[in-house]
Amino acid sequence: MTVYAVGDLQGCLDPLKCLLARVAFDPARDRLWLVGDLVNRGPQSLETLRFLYAMREAVVCVLGNHDLHLLAAAHNIERLKKGDTLREILEAPDRDELLDWLRLQKLLHYDAERDIVMVHAGIPPQWSLKKALRCAEEVEDALRDDARLLPFLDGMYGNEPSRWDSDLKGVTRLRVITNYFTRMRFCKADGTLDLKTKEGVGSAPPGYLPWFNHKQRKTAGQKIIFGHWAALEGRCDAPGVTALDTGCVWGGAMTLLNVDSGEPYRCDCKELMP
Repeated sequence: MTVYAVGDLQGCLDPLKCLLARVAFDPARDRLWLVGDLVNRGPQSLETLRFLYAMREAVVCVLGNHDLHLLAAAHNIERLKKGDTLREILEAPDRDELLDWLRLQKLLHYDAERDIVMVHAGIPPQWSLKKALRCAEEVEDALRDDARLLPFLDGMYGNEPSRWDSDLKGVTRLRVITNYFTRMRFCKADGTLDLKTKEGVGSAPPGYLPWFNHKQRKTAGQKIIFGHWAALEGRCDAPGVTALDTGCVWGGAMTLLNVDSGEPYRCDCKELMP
């Protein structure tokens, strides 16, 4: 079995198929890790979700902010924004089957055999891996609980609180956990978030750093695969940390990584995007 990890798809199915063909991916034998943001912005969000669902036994997925946005829009279509490409999913005859599968996915995946973590955006510097896994499970439980799902999705949006506090309760607590795992780029050493700046490393506001560059980060040395941050263009100088979002939906490339060998494969999305 070969394990591959791929960067943000965002509804760009043809580049994914190109990469899987290049490595002769076999869902009966191999595994595909997805760093989240499976859908939205790209032209084939519904087709992408159906493609992944069809081979779901070969897929390991963590949720990104766009995936959570889809789940929220499914319960309140007024949440759709200009530029979203999610309406086709919401109007599909198999929408419930696809969305029920999506809400069962993780926020954080840890492969103990390989000692590798996969997350959409990152892990805040003040959290150990053990702490991160516990916090991810809190949100995962809310997503899978019919009674808690709608309150969570309705209260998920927002930039506050900007920092974790163990005394936080309810949806407020879940919101900051979700923002760390699915939206974070820059933060302070204590985990205080800046969720407005989306450019590259050099654009950090005063007092902030990319989450992976804090020297006292409790997951320092841990192998981590993440996506979300297209402006990095796949470049990350933190030891053991691999950035996989190379901006396919923005006309860049899609990157597939052989998790065990570290060999990357890239597909130029300009050549394949409709």
